[in-house]
Amino acid sequence: MNCLLGPDGQIPHFLGSMVNLRYLNLSGIPFNGRVPSQLGNLSKLQYLDLGQDTGYPGMYSTDITWLTKLHILKFLSMSGVTLSGIVEWPHTLNMIPPLRVIDLSWCQLDSANQSLPHLNLTKLEKLDLSGNDFEHSLGSGWFWKATSLKYLGLGENRLSGQLPDTLGNMTYLQVLDISDNGTTDMRMTGNLENLCSLEILDISINGINGDIAVLMKSLPQCTRKKLQQLDLASNNFTGTLPNFISDFTRLSILSISYNSLVGPIPPQLGNLTSLASLDLSNNLLTGSIPAEVGKLMYLTTIDMSRNHLNGSVPIEIGSLINLISLDLSNNRFTGVITEEHFANLTSLKEIDLSSNNLNILLNSDWRPPSTLESAGFASCQMGPLFPPWLQRLKTNGLDISSNALKGKFPDWFWSAFSHANYLNISNNQISGSLPTHMDGMAFKELYLGSNRLTGPIPTFPTNITKLDISNNTFSETIPSNLEASQLEVLSMHSNQIGGYIPESICKLQQLAYLDLSNNILEGEIPQCFDIFNIEFLILGNNSLSGKIPTFLQNNTDMKFLDLAWNKFSGRLPTWIGKLVNLRFLILGHNKFSDNIPVGITKLGYLQYLDLSGNSFSGAIPWHLSNLTFMTTLHKRAASYISQPT
Repeated sequence: MNCLLGPDGQIPHFLGSMVNLRYLNLSGIPFNGRVPSQLGNLSKLQYLDLGQDTGYPGMYSTDITWLTKLHILKFLSMSGVTLSGIVEWPHTLNMIPPLRVIDLSWCQLDSANQSLPHLNLTKLEKLDLSGNDFEHSLGSGWFWKATSLKYLGLGENRLSGQLPDTLGNMTYLQVLDISDNGTTDMRMTGNLENLCSLEILDISINGINGDIAVLMKSLPQCTRKKLQQLDLASNNFTGTLPNFISDFTRLSILSISYNSLVGPIPPQLGNLTSLASLDLSNNLLTGSIPAEVGKLMYLTTIDMSRNHLNGSVPIEIGSLINLISLDLSNNRFTGVITEEHFANLTSLKEIDLSSNNLNILLNSDWRPPSTLESAGFASCQMGPLFPPWLQRLKTNGLDISSNALKGKFPDWFWSAFSHANYLNISNNQISGSLPTHMDGMAFKELYLGSNRLTGPIPTFPTNITKLDISNNTFSETIPSNLEASQLEVLSMHSNQIGGYIPESICKLQQLAYLDLSNNILEGEIPQCFDIFNIEFLILGNNSLSGKIPTFLQNNTDMKFLDLAWNKFSGRLPTWIGKLVNLRFLILGHNKFSDNIPVGITKLGYLQYLDLSGNSFSGAIPWHLSNLTFMTTLHKRAASYISQPT
């Protein structure tokens, strides 16, 4: 169908002459311009799909009354077509009684609270209005009259208030999605008693308050036996998970993350034998994981991270043959993880046990039953030496930070993980040096900070985006051939790196964070006129000299500039006032002289200013008092600010 795209990219008008057409699907074709009203000539049309990719807002219409000529239209999708400014769109659609499906999602519609005294859309089964600009009460929408609906999508608007009692008349409703309305006063007080056909309920990301048990109890028994997906994530629900959660026997997806639930996970959860995805993360749950979870043989995803769960991890988890992702990180689990926990996890791709007090005790010849894509064991215990079974993980991502590992990297280590994209070994006690050449490895993120590594800095992979080798004892110089054009974060602070900052650092055009502080670097900062993205430049406590480089003056994104304890000299440039987003300016203990530029008083977001230990002269600018984020200055230094003359 892409052959329809002419030189102007618009829907060709000749389509309006194909008067016998019954089916027209132009979805996904990147048309632009006005939707031609000639499509209204297709009086025999039953199916019309003009849906656009939401990332390509190319088509628009300011008048859709031509739709009323399509007297037998059953399916209409204009998803992604800009319809902003069309107010009476419900009245237009109400003149096409045969409609069964209406998709006007992401159309920039302003409201859905128009008055329709009589609704003609008695056959309407699906209505998707998600992703528009509705900013009115939820209960005022005309769509609550459409009692034939099976699907109602209202997500990603700005609707507020409570569900109306008329919801109870929608007895055919199978899917109700009112997620992500960005409100704080939505209330689930509507009549839910008659929703016996409901299979999917998504009210996530709405800031809804209330007791979780009260909400679940408001769903009648007929709904509990029917419901397959329940998403309550990112609200303000409190209380404990009720024991009668076992009534929801057909649930395949249960998400209650990012709430304030307390208390234990009820063992009755084990009765939800159809459950495929369980997300209880980011709550305040306590107690242990019930062994009954091991009965949920269809589970593919478990996320219980960021709670206060304790006790040991039940070995019954090892029987979940379909489990793909397991995240128990950031809890208070104790005890030992053994081969039994992995016994039948043949589908496992992702595991994260980080930030617990677990001891990973696996036999040296243990082989994982599946090929892991990522493994997180941060703050667990698996040392003091590198366990041999690590070399058999063959994972794309590994986090073994804060594991009390000691000694040198084993001979097999770098070959075993040369294809990994993510590797975090920071905050251990690893000694020795790195391989001379690492440029052939696949790392995109490599964290080796806070160890006891020594020797020269090797060449790193050219596709790396984040590199941290800080707080070690690396010596010699920064490699002169920095070729990592995608590097965003580079942290080498607190080593013994000497020499000059190489000119090749100017090739790092995506660099946003650079920390070379606490080394023995000397010379001037290279003039890198192509680096505009840097937000954090931290070079303090070296022996750098010269002036503040002029390439910084156009960098309005900069938030943190630390050049303290160096040998910089000359006047502070007046253009420093252009760095309007600067939060921290630390220039103390250098050789700066002359006046403090008045432009510094334009840094309205500045929170911390250190100019101490320099050779400034003249008056301190009185308008420093305009820096309202610097409360410390107001309290302690106001009496030292010179009065204007």
